[in-house]
Amino acid sequence: MGLLTTTIGAYPKPDFVPVPDWFRAKAGPDTADPTDGYLEALAAMGDEAEALFERGVRQVVEDQVGAGIDIPTDGEIRRENYIHYHCRHLDGISFDTLTSKQVRGGTYRADLPSIIGTVRARDRFLAADWAMAQAVTERPVKITLPGPMTIADTTVDLFYNDHPRLCADLAAAVNVEVRALAEAGCTWIQIDEPVFARKPDIALSYGIANLERCFHGVPKQVIRTMHMCCGYPDKIDRDDYPKADLDAYTRLAGAVDRSCVDVVSIEDAHRYNDLSLLDLFANTKVILGVVAIAKSRVEPVEEIKARLEAALDHIDPERLIAAPDCGLGILGRDLALVKLRNLCTAAHAI
Repeated sequence: MGLLTTTIGAYPKPDFVPVPDWFRAKAGPDTADPTDGYLEALAAMGDEAEALFERGVRQVVEDQVGAGIDIPTDGEIRRENYIHYHCRHLDGISFDTLTSKQVRGGTYRADLPSIIGTVRARDRFLAADWAMAQAVTERPVKITLPGPMTIADTTVDLFYNDHPRLCADLAAAVNVEVRALAEAGCTWIQIDEPVFARKPDIALSYGIANLERCFHGVPKQVIRTMHMCCGYPDKIDRDDYPKADLDAYTRLAGAVDRSCVDVVSIEDAHRYNDLSLLDLFANTKVILGVVAIAKSRVEPVEEIKARLEAALDHIDPERLIAAPDCGLGILGRDLALVKLRNLCTAAHAI
């Protein structure tokens, strides 16, 4: 079988699922109002909503499995974006009160939901999303959740004025959902913390501790996974997007390796790492991004295979998993499928 393969989270939404998606916005993920129109779209779908979501989830899981992916995701088909979908199920976050804020280190400005009270988990919702996707395949479906630092960075705090306390409460709320997923039978659970790479000092101060809180109390069979990319462009083939400092991975690697995390996902396709970085993960498995998610160029199989073989000079094959850099939503279905097939052909040939 060669190396295992997975995807990270988002997959291009089928056209027949008519909910807003920040990948579909004119400005891409850097849209000025990332939550606009979501509830209205759900209302317009009416009684057809569940059938459309189920059809969409089936298509994206079958796409991934058909391409050869060993650990697919649900494609985040229900979500307008991977962060605010989760926020809609938390107390203390208002979508009626939108506040303008510079996001991701000032890369763009958006009108964001506001934190107006104590953040607590309210609904249990992701277990049903997982069950719908898991019914499509015998392969383990991975479910993704936004992490505390990333939620805090993509909302506006009008209540706490205490970032560590806010993130601690967010971690406790995320943990409720993680434990519900585990109880339902989901074994691959991933916390997405791209803001770690933007703000490594905060990540080292209390971000990784809160990441561990997210996984508190989960059974041993759960594979505790975290993803930290350096940020993706708002449009395909944009080369000047201000990504996070690639050296952040080196700063964070030791602390992540000492944490409870079993698997860490990092990007390598948009910008190559010095692969000696992998030596710093002595215990943790690594999901290595080896196809770019915002470039139209299709990486040839031999190129992907060569990069993975170079990585194996620094990490055992049992601890290396091949993947795209991040979510695939920008690419569109046709391009995503071509890239996934080449990824799987290369990884499974090793």
